[in-house]
Amino acid sequence: MASLQPDEQKVLGDDGEFHATDEPVALASYGVEAWLAFVVFWALTATVFTQFFTRYVLNDSASWTEEIARYLLICVVFIGAATAVRKNSHIHVDYFYRLMPAWLARALSTAMDLIRVAFFSYAVVLTYQMMEKTGTYRMTIIDWPMNIIYGVCLAGWALMAVRSVQVAIEHWRQGYSSLERPEIALEKSP
Repeated sequence: MASLQPDEQKVLGDDGEFHATDEPVALASYGVEAWLAFVVFWALTATVFTQFFTRYVLNDSASWTEEIARYLLICVVFIGAATAVRKNSHIHVDYFYRLMPAWLARALSTAMDLIRVAFFSYAVVLTYQMMEKTGTYRMTIIDWPMNIIYGVCLAGWALMAVRSVQVAIEHWRQGYSSLERPEIALEKSP
């Protein structure tokens, strides 16, 4: 049987018991949008539980829960998408970048960063215009303005635009993106 090196950890101790230690949790690595999505997600969870409880336990379904759950899910998606932009973890295809010359891959990667910034920025403008046109529109069951939900969508698009600018600047400073070097992106992921 091979002997363990001093720097290797043993799973079973000399006493025959299982010994394991967890790595410290680094909560500082999460952005404000991740925490906001976390809070909205738990509000969604509470709403769905209320819907389940009133429908199947009390046999008297609360009508507002379905509508609010739908809107909270929309909020989670838009706020969570900003987290994905910050982490640069949206789906992309990097295969063709490996086949291109380095200068062309760099140029296309930079163009993709600029297109992403333009897209998210334009989505902010379009969402704002939609909010202006539907200014007095109310929710179906709850008598609240629909612009509350559209405002969260607007904030999500705005966060995505800001985070995409930050990602583009990071790519520009380091001289490559995860499209050009996907192995670097894999090393950074937790």
